[in-house]
Formats: sequence, C-alpha cells, structure tokens
Amino acid sequence: MSKFTDAATTSHTLSVVAMEEASRFGQRSTDIDHMLLALVVSEQVAGQVLRSEGITLEAARGAVAEQHSVQLASLGISSGLPPQGRIVFHETGGYEWSERAMAVIKRASGGEKRGDAAAVLRELVTEPSGMIDQVLQRLGSASDLVIARLDEVQGYPALTPKHAIQPGRRSGACEAFVPAPVGQVWELLSSQKRMPEWEPVIGDVELEEPQTEPQVGDRWTTHARTQRSDGKAIRIKPEFQAQDVELVSCTEEALIEWRFTYPDSARASVKRIRIGLEPAAGGTQLRISLWWERNSDSPARPIRGLLTRPLVRFGIWMQLSQLSGGISRAFR
Repeated sequence: MSKFTDAATTSHTLSVVAMEEASRFGQRSTDIDHMLLALVVSEQVAGQVLRSEGITLEAARGAVAEQHSVQLASLGISSGLPPQGRIVFHETGGYEWSERAMAVIKRASGGEKRGDAAAVLRELVTEPSGMIDQVLQRLGSASDLVIARLDEVQGYPALTPKHAIQPGRRSGACEAFVPAPVGQVWELLSSQKRMPEWEPVIGDVELEEPQTEPQVGDRWTTHARTQRSDGKAIRIKPEFQAQDVELVSCTEEALIEWRFTYPDSARASVKRIRIGLEPAAGGTQLRISLWWERNSDSPARPIRGLLTRPLVRFGIWMQLSQLSGGISRAFR
C-alpha cells in the first residue's frame, strides 16, 4: 500500500478502537494508553509484535489501570479509577485525541515514516512522558525490546498488511485480529441469531426453525437495523428492509461464507461475505472477503461505474472495517 493509504487506514482503525477503549471509562479524551490498547489488538505488525511478547488485551488493560493508580497515588489521590464498563463509543459522541496522542500520530507519519501501526508503536514506546514504557515493564517487556522485535520482523513480507480493494471490481479483503480463541469466534459467526452482534446492517433475525449445527444450504431471513445505537432512526428503503441469507460454505472453526440477497428488489446486487479463521497468539486471525455480484436483471452502466469507482472502493473499505470491528468488539 502507499504511504497515504497506510496512514489513513491506521489512523481510522486506531481511532475507532482507542476511542472504544476510552468509552469504557466514560472518557472523551483518547490518550496514549488507549492507543496502546488499540495496537495490542491490531492485525498489523505492531499488534503481532506486542502479542508475541505475551501481551494480551486483558493484561494490557490491567497494566494500564495499575499505572494510573500509581500515578494518582503519587499525587496523594486515593479515590481510584472510574469503573470499567462496556464499549459505548457508537452510542455517544464528542471523542477526540489528546494532544500527546495526536503528537505521536503526527510523528509516525512525518518525513519518510509510513504512518502505519508499526511507526505509531515506535513513536508511542519512546513518547517523552515514559508512561508507555512503564506500562510495558509491568507487562514484562520494555520499549527497547519492542523496538528490537519490530526491527527483526518488519523485513518479512508475510507480516505486511492487510487491506486490499480490487481495482475495477466491487470486492475487497482485509485481515483482522480478534482477542478470543477460535472456538469462541466460530460460535459467534456460525450462529444465525447472533448476526446482529457483528453485522452492522442487521437488526434482527427471523428463523423458521430453531438452528441446529450449521450446514451448507441453510437459509434464513434478516431485517435491517432501523435505529442507531444513539436512538436515531435509520431510513431504509422498503425493498432493502429484508435480506435472505444462505450459508454457502462451512468448515468448522476454519471457514464460513454467506450469500445475501434482497427478495423485495428485482435488480439488487448479491452480496457475499467469506471469513477464514486461524489460531493466533492471544486470539484469532481473520481473513475477511466481501464482494458484490451484479444482478443479471440489472443493466450494465460502464460509464456510470467508472465515475463512481472511487466511491465504491471507499464503500467496500468501510464495509470491511465495520465487519472486522464488529467481530472484534463482540469480544472486548
């Protein structure tokens, strides 16, 4: 990917996950500790390096909390930290980066630096306050160890990223890390009833019969989400309110694929989502593919397609980001 794409992708992903972490404490200012937690669950090299050091999300959250408690105690404050809750980022607003977090992001993309997660991690562990280095020490690591590990692994092409939008086609793929074992992730993805937990456009699922073990050929109906998490209504055209879903591929704890159609729209395209699962240190690595197949009843419009290609590519990228984020968030 280009430097701009690296930086843009990293900025978006880190912002969302870090602000989700801040929202667990009712905070709106997203700081460097939240940035570290976001990097721990990153699918990029930075996340792989941290997890190879034995740093899990749960352990990192605990170390961050301990560090804050020590800092408060040094100031004579014993009231403690606010209680941790669930992620409410998507139900609230007003989030922004702190000044020192924004400075880290800017330094990570300055000069010849790529602005990817590895560059952000390098800047973060040497951030002048020393807070992140202290957190790493609580986790049995240290800044110099993390940097040495980054130097060691960044030369391997297999560890380079992760998002791909295919030119000229309405399709794309991405990789994502989920901080949960493969079995738990499979349980989520293979459950028809649980689709609304990770698919952002689905509000509820209609089943004619109780689900048994997933089998290729299974079919069910979903209904579009009509209300955002913050209570605002979502306007959905009548012909797009229902989707028929078919399970077209299923290998237990390894691969699952669905085909989505709109029964009330004669010309709507068909959406397909395929997710591969692999065990990884501290959780599960996902390979998510998404593509749209043009309905044969819908006329081809090559000129219109050419003009709208940038918007289509952005839309595919956003759909992939929402899917990967939704699956990860279900376990955080």
